[in-house]
Amino acid sequence: MTSAAPRLGSTLHLFFLLSFSLALLCCIAVCNAAADEAAALLAIKASLVDPLGKLGGWNSASASSHCTWDGVRCNARGVVTGLNLAGMNLSGTIPDDILGLTGLTSIVLQSNALEHELPLVLVSIPTLQELDISDNNFAGHFPAGVGALASLTSLNASGNNFAGPLPADIGNATALETLDFRGGYFSGTIPKSYGKLRKLKFLGLSGNNLGGALPAELFEMYALEQLIIGYNEFTGAIPAAIGNLANLQYLDLAIGKLEGPIPPELGRLSYLNTVYLYKNNIGGRIPKEIGNLTSLVMLDISNNALTGTIPVELGQLDNLQLLNLMCNRLKGGIPAAIGDLPKLEVLELWNNSLTGPLPPSLGSAQPLQWLDVSTNALSGPVPAGLCDSGNLTKLILFNNVFTGPIPAGLTTCSSLVRVRAHNNRLNGTVPAGFGRLPQLQRLELAGNELSGEIPDDLALSTSLSFIDLSHNQLRSSLPSNILSIRTLQTFAAADNELTGGVPDEIGDCPSLSALDLSSNRLSGAIPSSLASCQRLVSLNLRSNRFTGQIPGAIAMMSTLSVLDLSSNFFSGVIPSNFGSSPALEMLNLAYNNLTGPVPTTGLLRTINPDDLAGNPGLCGGVLPPCGSTSFRASSSDASGLRRSHMKHIAAGWAIGISVLIAACGVVFLGKQVYQRWYVNGGCCDEAMEEDGSGAWPWRLTAFQRLSFTSAEVLACIKEDNIVGMGGTGVVYRADMPRHHAVVAVKKLWRAAGCPEETATYGYTLKVDQKSDIYSFGVVLMELLTGRRPVEAEYGESQDIVGWIRERLRSNSGVEELLDASVGGRVDHVREEMLLVLRIAVLCTAKSPKDRPTMRDVVTMLGEAKPRRKSSSATMAATVVDKDKPVFTTSPDSSYL
Repeated sequence: MTSAAPRLGSTLHLFFLLSFSLALLCCIAVCNAAADEAAALLAIKASLVDPLGKLGGWNSASASSHCTWDGVRCNARGVVTGLNLAGMNLSGTIPDDILGLTGLTSIVLQSNALEHELPLVLVSIPTLQELDISDNNFAGHFPAGVGALASLTSLNASGNNFAGPLPADIGNATALETLDFRGGYFSGTIPKSYGKLRKLKFLGLSGNNLGGALPAELFEMYALEQLIIGYNEFTGAIPAAIGNLANLQYLDLAIGKLEGPIPPELGRLSYLNTVYLYKNNIGGRIPKEIGNLTSLVMLDISNNALTGTIPVELGQLDNLQLLNLMCNRLKGGIPAAIGDLPKLEVLELWNNSLTGPLPPSLGSAQPLQWLDVSTNALSGPVPAGLCDSGNLTKLILFNNVFTGPIPAGLTTCSSLVRVRAHNNRLNGTVPAGFGRLPQLQRLELAGNELSGEIPDDLALSTSLSFIDLSHNQLRSSLPSNILSIRTLQTFAAADNELTGGVPDEIGDCPSLSALDLSSNRLSGAIPSSLASCQRLVSLNLRSNRFTGQIPGAIAMMSTLSVLDLSSNFFSGVIPSNFGSSPALEMLNLAYNNLTGPVPTTGLLRTINPDDLAGNPGLCGGVLPPCGSTSFRASSSDASGLRRSHMKHIAAGWAIGISVLIAACGVVFLGKQVYQRWYVNGGCCDEAMEEDGSGAWPWRLTAFQRLSFTSAEVLACIKEDNIVGMGGTGVVYRADMPRHHAVVAVKKLWRAAGCPEETATYGYTLKVDQKSDIYSFGVVLMELLTGRRPVEAEYGESQDIVGWIRERLRSNSGVEELLDASVGGRVDHVREEMLLVLRIAVLCTAKSPKDRPTMRDVVTMLGEAKPRRKSSSATMAATVVDKDKPVFTTSPDSSYL
């Protein structure tokens, strides 16, 4: 017993020494590991460029506390497990030293300026569970290696410049739950190996150049909740197997080349809340099974080739907020139940062939914000309760056959921004109240059967920028301050029965650019205060009863480009300063009582004599010389012509009364034909492009398949359709609703002393195919550079074509040619602009035989696109958020 005590003490002492030694060794190991990790972090810092000094706290003096450095995350044992350097504006590269962080599970590098190829080391860390490199400038092929990361659950590489095929080995990373490759330049097809990702919940591939058919394996990823693969070039049909994705909540297949019908199996996906299939070639009927998607919030299947009727089953979608079926080939009525959807905010049905009335309850019990049913053949009254919820902002009804009065409730709808109801059969008066709506910007009621007065309260508006009341039966005088609305840009009340004169209380009209009061019964003199409208571009007062002299101040308005005073009773001489007007491009003074010599300067040197016709007292300039035989003859007959003119007016009234009865019958018949035309797509085919009268001696040369004729284009060449003016002519918008097409038409003015093929109511008018190619090339150059055809910077006797060619030859700052305001400093936009610039240079070759044909130009423009990249500064926040799509649908106001 006595010997056991020393032995026990000796054992305890030895145990203590061993434990102390082990603890010391562990401490040394931990300290060494910490030192190694700090060294690895400092090596990473050394390889990065840190302009904002975000990594300033990473230094050797604080290496022992590296777990407290910004962006570094450690576990309880002090081992680095996470590296989050998001949004630090870092560039440079990630070195192999990162492998020294042996416990690393998460790397987040999103929203930086990292570029070049992705370092292979980033896909070689075996412990990695999360890798986020989104919204950088990484390029080249995405490296192989991810498939070996057995623990990886999330990979986000969206918003980069990766190209080439999608990495197929990712199919071996079977633990993945999130895979995001949106917004790059990937091409090829979706690898079939991705079907092995049975745990994947989020797949984002949108905004690339992927194509081919959707692989069947894609629909074996049964855990998928969000499938966002739109804005690619996928072809073929949507497989019925999509019905196997029982957990799917978000489906985006928009903007591609998909064909075939919408599979009825889609209706089996009970969790589905968003369906985006817009801008494809999907045809057939809308399956009634979509009515089973009771969780559906967003349904956008617009811009396809869908036929048949709108299924009544869509009225069962009680959670639906957006329904967009626009730009299809739908016919029949709008189901009444759609008016009872309790959460509906946006309803877009425009550009179909729908008939019948709007649902009577539409807007009454739903938070309706946006209604667009334009360009159909809808009829009946406008529902009275559209704004009962107080949320309606856009009401778009034009090009239908709506009847009845304008609902009074709209005049108290303070949320309204746009009311576009032109080209219908609305009757009654324009109700008072629109002028008091605080946000109303556009009021378009033209082409209806409205009567009565123009409400005085319109002049009180603080927001209206566009008012069009033309082609109605309004009979009042103009409200005194209607043109002084500070925000008003366009006011049109043509083809009514307005009386009185142009208000003299115009005062300041800082925004007014277009005023059309033609074809009314207005009288008196043009007030001189109208010249205070310093932004006025177009003034049309034709076919009224104005008298007095033409104010000289009108001619010197700095922006006035179109002036039509024809068919009035103006007298006196043409103001001499008309010839030196700074912007005037179209002038029509025909059928007045003007006298004296025509000035021979500026526009008046080349004015069409028809624009001066009906003024027998005018002479000189483009008319017969003053004092000539022909002028004396016309002068002696002047009074007779005036008397004849008055007789013609009287006869016109008599004939008009006689014709009125017959016209009523014609109008009735025309309305029937009109409705049939919209529903059936036309009542007859065009047999000829010209009427054979020789009135339009020109030829339409089509460089690609067109769905409209030259006669239809000519019908749109009128002042109502002017959308812009330039140094060479006037640009018109030509709508072809029967063919669902819109084209821009430019009418060139003949300019004196202008050599053929230079880039300066102008090129020479000796236009053939090759000279037109040259003109088109100049237009492209203007668009790409944001410059005028001739500027002092180009040098003496130099135009934009020669200037660009000179810069290209010297290779001096070619990219600086591009207009920065339209994206010329953004990589992927600049690449596309340079491709188009090459086409412009080909079009402007010195020798016509070296220029391409327009067919070739169309083909080249179709191919002049870079590898697609969807991410941009405005998309940055969205790109890195896997819960939101890179491309979403929302009402686009550009077409409104």
